[in-house]
Amino acid sequence: MKPFTFQTPSNIRFGAGVSSEIADLLKGYKAAHVLLVTDKGVRAAGLTRNAEAAIAEAGIALTVFDGVVVDAPSHVIEAAAEICRERGVDAVVAIGGGSALDTAKLVAYLAKTPDKLDAIYGVDRATGDRLPLLLVPTTAGTGSEVTPVSIVKAPTNEKKAVISPRLLPDCAILDPVLTLGLPPHLTAETGIDAMAHAIEAYTGKIKKNPISDQLALKALALLSANLRKVYTDGSDLEARSEMLLGSMLAGMAFANSPVGAVHALAYPIGEIFHVGHGLSIALVLPYVLEFNRPAAEALYAELSEVIQPGYRRQSDAADAVAFIAEIEAICRDCGVPGSLSAVGIGDGDLSKLAEDAMKQKERLLVNNPRELDDDQVRAIYERACGPRPGRRRVSRP
Repeated sequence: MKPFTFQTPSNIRFGAGVSSEIADLLKGYKAAHVLLVTDKGVRAAGLTRNAEAAIAEAGIALTVFDGVVVDAPSHVIEAAAEICRERGVDAVVAIGGGSALDTAKLVAYLAKTPDKLDAIYGVDRATGDRLPLLLVPTTAGTGSEVTPVSIVKAPTNEKKAVISPRLLPDCAILDPVLTLGLPPHLTAETGIDAMAHAIEAYTGKIKKNPISDQLALKALALLSANLRKVYTDGSDLEARSEMLLGSMLAGMAFANSPVGAVHALAYPIGEIFHVGHGLSIALVLPYVLEFNRPAAEALYAELSEVIQPGYRRQSDAADAVAFIAEIEAICRDCGVPGSLSAVGIGDGDLSKLAEDAMKQKERLLVNNPRELDDDQVRAIYERACGPRPGRRRVSRP
């Protein structure tokens, strides 16, 4: 067996209503002044109200930073860290989506160390101490609450990553009640992102391992069985719970067996066209899977019965095609547009998209089961632009 390393948070709280325990957990860290990191939409929706009240009732000073925006820009992270230093904050809590969680990870680190954000991009460059950190997701998507990764938008608009065990939280708190109000389109997009995490972790070329495999399989089973349910009925608490659990398990999987070309090709779509991350993932997912099929056929065949209970295996070739077709069906049933053209992308944009995707060669594309060059990346984008003569969609065998 090939040697591997597996890392995950030391504490996880999961269950309806567990976010009410935040104040008690903070007492355990002897926190006197807490920074709550969130965004204006999450706060306006009332998702931080109970935590704020409990923290105040516990006699803990509270500063709320609700300036989080999508994709965690570096200047926002640095501003929040400066607030921590100025006000003597000694613990950080985040309630929100992936951008809030990613922001909070780096705020907790930068507020405690003299390191500058520019100096810690990459793997294991953040080696100092950080403030106590509690992460509470409000979407079933990024899995950021259990990963040692924070994605940052640099001033150049390029997405960069800080990857370090120091970013793993002291406690991940998963309360499915906080996901009940998520609109259908965000439910679908974040859920498909989580599915992509599981798929790419399971088929990763470099760090795939027995633990990440089992987590990815369970995650994909939970997510594929429940995504259509929560898309059509967002009040289904049991289905929401299984989605949140699946997202977390997928996060654990890809934190240790990293994602590949799906994410590499999705990033420029978000950066250039301001398309949400989950939707960017969904728009390219079937096309990257089809490109990878020659190298990942046997693994896709294994996943075919995971996402289609009762599916009768035929051959690796047929099963892999059936797997990709079912992924397409899930995307379609959850309202995902059928092509990049639906978000304003045309043939004239593809060279720039391919150029930017190739910037992820060392961090993401290296994990992909099949190698890609510039021309192949552009060809995937071409197919994703929509049905045209000579372009085909994947269909069931």
